[in-house]
Amino acid sequence: MVSQLQPPTSSEVIYPDSDGQPMANNTTQFRWIVVIQQNLDWLFADDPNVFVAGDLFWYPVQGKSNIVNAPDVMVVLGRPKGDRGSYQQWREEDIAPQVVFEIISPGNSQEEMEKKLLFYDRYEVAEYYIYDPERNQLRGWLRSEEGLDVIPQMVDWVSPQLGIRFAWSEEGLELYRPNGERFLTYTEISQRLEEQQQQLEEERQRAEQAEQARRDAIPRLLGMGLSVEQVAEALGLSMDEVQASNL
Repeated sequence: MVSQLQPPTSSEVIYPDSDGQPMANNTTQFRWIVVIQQNLDWLFADDPNVFVAGDLFWYPVQGKSNIVNAPDVMVVLGRPKGDRGSYQQWREEDIAPQVVFEIISPGNSQEEMEKKLLFYDRYEVAEYYIYDPERNQLRGWLRSEEGLDVIPQMVDWVSPQLGIRFAWSEEGLELYRPNGERFLTYTEISQRLEEQQQQLEEERQRAEQAEQARRDAIPRLLGMGLSVEQVAEALGLSMDEVQASNL
């Protein structure tokens, strides 16, 4: 049996998942997008109702597929985790992303960024941050009753929605979790895991060596005339363990 897909009717609206453009224009921009998106996802890993996405099309108005933007990173508090082809706001209890990040690349024009600001202002983003890695410049906006207002001082600024802190070092922008831990790259996380695994292995080997040393001392102490009870007390073992090791 052969079935044919019916073409959409004139009343159906198609909401594309992609415009065919690359996610990032260079490795620096891509790295920052991944670091922010992954660390925020990690930050809210235990909260099933926080959705974090990178480069996902956001359609705020039903029936208007031409009204769309794809934030480099967006956070939606109050919506479940899960895969989506696009974020269609009317299917998400009409909850707009509260926090949006954009990472500047040489391909971004001033006009393009101004349009993004107008879009996020119009569709009720609560916090908007733009970072330019090349110039190491960060700008932020916070929603008030009048709309998005510029945050005058970004050094040590703490996001009201996310609780993360923005700071600077010689290497550039740094982001910190509410517990004070810095946002890490995948490489840094992998290195930390390897170091922890190595440390655990070394501790296991030391524990095994210490245990073996205690058991090796049993026959020697018994040979010196100590009783089983005395040896057990001296080595921190049970009497049964001392007797079993001396067999």
